[in-house]
Amino acid sequence: MDLATVLGILISFGLIGTALAMGGNPLFFVDAAALLIVLGGTLGAALVHYPLPVAVRVLSITRKAFSTHLLRTDLVIDQFMEFAHRARREGLLSLEHAVHGLDDPFLRKGLQLTIDGLEPEAIREIMESEIAALETRHSMGVDIFNALASYAPALGLVGTLIGLVQMLRSMNDPSAIGPAMAVALITTFYGVVLANLVFLPLAGKLRHRSKEEVQMMEMQLEGILAIARGENPRIILEKLTSYQPPRERRTG
Repeated sequence: MDLATVLGILISFGLIGTALAMGGNPLFFVDAAALLIVLGGTLGAALVHYPLPVAVRVLSITRKAFSTHLLRTDLVIDQFMEFAHRARREGLLSLEHAVHGLDDPFLRKGLQLTIDGLEPEAIREIMESEIAALETRHSMGVDIFNALASYAPALGLVGTLIGLVQMLRSMNDPSAIGPAMAVALITTFYGVVLANLVFLPLAGKLRHRSKEEVQMMEMQLEGILAIARGENPRIILEKLTSYQPPRERRTG
């Protein structure tokens, strides 16, 4: 679980809720009709914008924003050092058994191609295609949340117009003006809050997650190619540590 994502959402909504409570009854800002207009309209627009299978994927995509499942660079380096030393001592075929036990499909595929004897440039082309496909899938998730962030405030304005029309049609009934005006203002509030505290931050977190994952895959690819070329483990270590922040690098 990504603590930063959870804390960010809790702090944002918690402080807004506290501010509303300080100004009076926060239940004044709860309106089912306004929520239906904003949420229903936003989800409906997303279904029009994207094919159904893509729109349904938003749930699985959202989980990535709350996940911290990312390999540690130091553990990856240790793993490649073990592979490099073994390959140097016993040959590439000695890695066959270790490859089958790997959980990471990208690393497993790259090393298997190396064991199969493909040229480093051929391995690079295949694995870079894998990275490009991953980036495309991730960008789709970011695009979905950016689209939701643009629809939510717009639907809030639609709700405002609906509330104003209802208010103007009931000017002769003072008791109906208040609820209609509430819908008019609260829908805009809901749209802006959803866009700026939920959808846009989630899009940003997914974009950051994608960059982290791509960088990890590029680091793994560098190690795979170095092993395929039979490079000295010391040289491989220097190449892989270049992907780490300076404070995390080691020299041996």
